[in-house]
Amino acid sequence: MRQSLIWGAAGLALALGGCGDTPSLDPKAGIGPNPTLPEPDYHFFTPVKIATVVGWADNDAPKPAAGLAVTRFAAGLAHPRWLYALPNGDILVAESDGDGEPVMRAKSLFQRLFMKRAKSATKPGQRILLLRDADGDGVAETKTVFIDNLHAPFGMALVGNQLYVANTDVLLRYPYQEGATSIAAGATKVTDLPGGPINHHWTKNVIASRDGSKLYVTVGSNSNVGENGMENEVERAAILEVDPATGARRVYANGIRNPNGMDWEPTTGALWTVVNERDEIGDDLVPDYITSVRPGGFYGWPDSYYGQHIDKRVYPRRPAMVAKAIKPDYAVGSHAGSLGFTFAGANALGSAFREGAFVGQHGSWNRSRPFGYKVVFIPFAGGKPSGMPVDVLGGFLTDRGEAHGRPVGVIIDKRGGLLVADDAGNAVWRVSAEAVPGGSVAR
Repeated sequence: MRQSLIWGAAGLALALGGCGDTPSLDPKAGIGPNPTLPEPDYHFFTPVKIATVVGWADNDAPKPAAGLAVTRFAAGLAHPRWLYALPNGDILVAESDGDGEPVMRAKSLFQRLFMKRAKSATKPGQRILLLRDADGDGVAETKTVFIDNLHAPFGMALVGNQLYVANTDVLLRYPYQEGATSIAAGATKVTDLPGGPINHHWTKNVIASRDGSKLYVTVGSNSNVGENGMENEVERAAILEVDPATGARRVYANGIRNPNGMDWEPTTGALWTVVNERDEIGDDLVPDYITSVRPGGFYGWPDSYYGQHIDKRVYPRRPAMVAKAIKPDYAVGSHAGSLGFTFAGANALGSAFREGAFVGQHGSWNRSRPFGYKVVFIPFAGGKPSGMPVDVLGGFLTDRGEAHGRPVGVIIDKRGGLLVADDAGNAVWRVSAEAVPGGSVAR
């Protein structure tokens, strides 16, 4: 009886959530340095449209842009979320997912029930795998467990012979030997990271400064807009700077609702990140964004969005914080689930993709019409975005609105290919400028 009541209430919530206004804007209006920001459309139950995961058939693959080819670099994985390229060409894959936060509000229960449809049924590995493509054919022939028994691992960074791994609640260090296919040595704790019991945004990414003297760790907010209490937001919605030698940490920048991918812009040397923005104020708010990160900068969350646009749901109001909120550099669309981020680097995809950034968009769940579910390229000039995004890899949605997969982490491999982690399709895809032997169909 109780189960029936729960599902009945969930069905009502879905119905109510779907009753919101249809999008009034072309999704492209929410893209660029000056996106269109309509009036907020407040919902008690946000519109929900879940793309149920159906996976990939053996001969299916995402659709690359014209002139590009895609191979199934690795398959049969267990929720591959994030990628890291080692100097010798080996690829590390974090197979992970969060624990699931406690239900703080009734609608959180409904959202959790719906979100199960957006995930693969495969249990996450909670480990890091090593993939090796020794013959360069675009398919990894070696797959080994590199580090096992981790707690929602995500970001990875190699500094010298030390490999740093960001679990959801702690930053760890392991000794690394080039060419090794596993690490047997135990971990050394560098510093604790904000974790449970809520842990609303569980992913923690890490990147090293260019000289290796500092580490930067992303920590998402513990709520949508502070509704779980700001006492639960200490060192959250932030990028932390960590001294790897001592474990000392400080907030490098904050007011960043859910930062994930990070990279160093090659022209200016500035740190950039991609950010998931807040929900429940309409299909067209608030755009995810990519931005340079200023030391000591405040980017608005939860008080305001995209500069000084006040979020009226937040109490008490903090006008002084709103006044100093930094406007992000470039919006990439509302509710796209923008997670992966890497600059073009020395990629071999052709001149059209030489200068700019790749963004992995996991896909919407709280928008009346699906958005995201693709990898895009944003051209840059002079260290800043300079044009509309170009679709690089799509085809993750079926004609019926189901999801073959959902792209997350993106990196450039040693041969210049673009690797894409697909956590719902349990695969890693490789995009290249030329078809490998056997053609561009996944194998």
